[in-house]
Amino acid sequence: MRLVLAAGSTRTAGIEGISAAGATRELMAHTPAIDAEIVEYGRPITADLVPVSPTGCPTPAVITRAVREAVGFEFTVIDAGLAAETGAPTVDVDARPGRDVRDPVAVPDAGETVDAAREFGGALPDDELLVGETIPGGTTTALATLRALGEDVGVSSSLPENPTDLKRRVVDDALAESGVEPGDLAGDPVEAIRRVGDPMLATVAGLAIGAAASGTAVTLAGGTQLVAAAALVRHAGVEVPLSLATTSFVADDPNVDLDAAAREFDLDLTITDPGFDRSDHVAMARYVAGEAKEGVGTGGALALADRSDASMAAVRDRIEAVYDRLDVDDISSPTGGASDGA
Repeated sequence: MRLVLAAGSTRTAGIEGISAAGATRELMAHTPAIDAEIVEYGRPITADLVPVSPTGCPTPAVITRAVREAVGFEFTVIDAGLAAETGAPTVDVDARPGRDVRDPVAVPDAGETVDAAREFGGALPDDELLVGETIPGGTTTALATLRALGEDVGVSSSLPENPTDLKRRVVDDALAESGVEPGDLAGDPVEAIRRVGDPMLATVAGLAIGAAASGTAVTLAGGTQLVAAAALVRHAGVEVPLSLATTSFVADDPNVDLDAAAREFDLDLTITDPGFDRSDHVAMARYVAGEAKEGVGTGGALALADRSDASMAAVRDRIEAVYDRLDVDDISSPTGGASDGA
């Protein structure tokens, strides 16, 4: 079993109120890089910060790392357009950071990235693959991509209150600036990514197509961003088996109908409840309050733990241990000053 994490960035994350994947908009650029390091090493390497929301909700990387320690799995990071350097080893698929989704072209090199990721996925030797993502602002680019494809599918949010009105306004502006009407790019997934997507979507779609075509069982380990990736695979005319493994926090979002999405894109759906309501530790309490919900392959990691010998109680204990080792309250920002969360 291998988890492949597509770690990337989009300037869309800088839109005020779009994402909680970092204490400030400036620190969000470091979130994917540090997420990869936490899952790989159990701690940050390149900067003394742990990605948390403005209210202190820790990155889902803490959960994924905890499951990795509890049950074990191979881990590979793909540089899907990182804006900040990571200390984790990465695979290069020629991706660059995404532009603001409201620019006329959001991902100029979408086709090249899809092709490189497809080639990499087809060369992997694994029988089973989990594919996760980390990209602040990604639910907004996912929504724009779905709209361009003509798919009426809602998206979740890292915020307790999903800013759906803001996302819709941003997506409307993005489509208008790109000269795209909803549904114009049905059947043309690469152009949908190029116009209004992000480099993570290009990476995951290509990876899933390549790996599944080679006989690897592919599980998209995440929430509505990976639903958008599944839509891209289907709009490419690829009918390979695909699964989606996500958390109960995404399933409980009233803006999301996972069952309908699974039917639409022919996905085998797994939803895992990690029982965080049985703990008042901050590493889990903020998830119960509606923050974060998914990311960094968490849904797939928890599903893997659920089918293994590890109990969810043991996973929760491990999450506390990973969080406490990170000593979030005492970690400083990458500029050396005291951090208010990061």
